[in-house]
Amino acid sequence: MKTEIIRNTSETQISLTLEYPGTEREIETGCGFLDHMLNLMCHRARFGIVLKAKGDVEIDFHHLTEDIGIALGQALRVIAKESAPINRYAWCMLPMDGSLARVALDFSGRGGAFFKGSFPTERCADFDLELVFEFFQALAREGAITLHIGILEADNSHHAAEAIFKAVGVSLRQALLTTAIDPSTKGLWL
Repeated sequence: MKTEIIRNTSETQISLTLEYPGTEREIETGCGFLDHMLNLMCHRARFGIVLKAKGDVEIDFHHLTEDIGIALGQALRVIAKESAPINRYAWCMLPMDGSLARVALDFSGRGGAFFKGSFPTERCADFDLELVFEFFQALAREGAITLHIGILEADNSHHAAEAIFKAVGVSLRQALLTTAIDPSTKGLWL
């Protein structure tokens, strides 16, 4: 299944096509670190993604990162609804050398992100690491996902961020697997 999201604001221009399952990945955001993290997450989630994003990066990567999270969350919500019934819940503990991330998520219909832990440095290259939480907060809100992320160990900031993005990808793949069980006993979901 495939969905397309276009998001154009005075700060960003985003074109996103997300396919699940999929293998084609073409990501161009103007931020090498973010491209790398999104590629890792989509690979682990088994998403095909074509993402073309531009933004006011002369200021910083904040608007671009948040708006990509918004667009990706909107796409995930569509895919979850169209794939139902799905597992809905998933979790992953993922090591990346000396770093360890814990992720648990629920396609709950009540989007929210919760983050514990810290990075050893404030930046990786020209990317402010506080934007990792901004990205996942936007993704969770728009995707109607309850998302818990924890950094349990961090040998360096790159490895810690990589562990998070990979663990979210693994968890998304598991949560989106189809099942015979209705996602909710309430009779209403997402």
